Amino acid sequence: MSFKLGELFCGPGGIAWGAIHADINNPKYKIVHQWANDYDFDTCETYRYNICPYNPESVYHEDVRKLDMSKLENIDALAFGFPCNDYSVVGEQKGMYGTYGPLYSYGVKALCIFQPQWFLAENVGGLKNANQGKAFSKILLEFREAGYKITPHLYKFEEYGIPQARHRIIIVGIRKDINIEYKVPSPLPYKNLDNTCKTAIEKPPIPKEAFNNEKTQQSSKVIERLKHIQPGENAFTANLPDELKLNITGAKISQIYKRLDPNKPAYTVTGSGGGGTHMYHWEEPRALTNRERARLQTFPDTYKFIGSKESVRKQIGMAVPCVGAKIIFEAILKSFAGNPYEYVKANIDE
Repeated sequence: MSFKLGELFCGPGGIAWGAIHADINNPKYKIVHQWANDYDFDTCETYRYNICPYNPESVYHEDVRKLDMSKLENIDALAFGFPCNDYSVVGEQKGMYGTYGPLYSYGVKALCIFQPQWFLAENVGGLKNANQGKAFSKILLEFREAGYKITPHLYKFEEYGIPQARHRIIIVGIRKDINIEYKVPSPLPYKNLDNTCKTAIEKPPIPKEAFNNEKTQQSSKVIERLKHIQPGENAFTANLPDELKLNITGAKISQIYKRLDPNKPAYTVTGSGGGGTHMYHWEEPRALTNRERARLQTFPDTYKFIGSKESVRKQIGMAVPCVGAKIIFEAILKSFAGNPYEYVKANIDE
């Protein structure tokens, strides 16, 4: 069974890459791209180049609030990583009352219009507690009312061999009239993988001609500061001389000038932020390149991000890790194919 996939808030294609590369050794069960939508121009260009170069018109560069869904082709599956800005623990946490909070409803709208056999929705872990938990309950209720059995779970991607501590709520829904149950894939098969950030970035070495690998020009003061910061430390935990300390009052975000620990998965790759938030090499006194950050998100080196350096940084940080998405899509395909696989109980009570 070939599932035609539609995507809202598609980003640069981390979810899509995982979907079209999902393989359960049964050619009957696969996922193919049908259409995608995102409001950011560069993001759409990246998606077209890497996911559907022979069908670029299937990517709609439009604000979802203005998207005419009646013009979209029919689909068997839907994916949407609805914007997380208002649910993230970094920020004001406006939840359902923010600009981005209500955008999940366009995923619900697509479910009601197309009635796909299954869907995958993704958001940050902070979603569960936004608006005292009321936002999450409302979202789950609307998914059920659209006609779906749902399995929400907080995935810790580092437990699945991804070289990054990235925790995301992913909700898989299967239409109620389909007698199939999705189970959360177990992380046990991945526990012995070497998923340190050092291995991810260095093995194999990034080719000299790799896309998006230009280095940031660091100021002499930043270089000097980084020389005093040990792997795993940040600007507030390191023993910095007074002239290199940051003059910050209030909240001290732990990722400011934080160096990676080469013996652990990276901390979470983010999409934006000011000085000191670019992720820093464990040994060299510099920020990571976008290609190094893309490796932490498990994008292949052949994946070309289109746009300015800052635009590319944002795209990589907003994406779902390719290989993490692939693992979940393969579990969905196995559920439909009737293939057994190791699973765990969902860790979020509905």
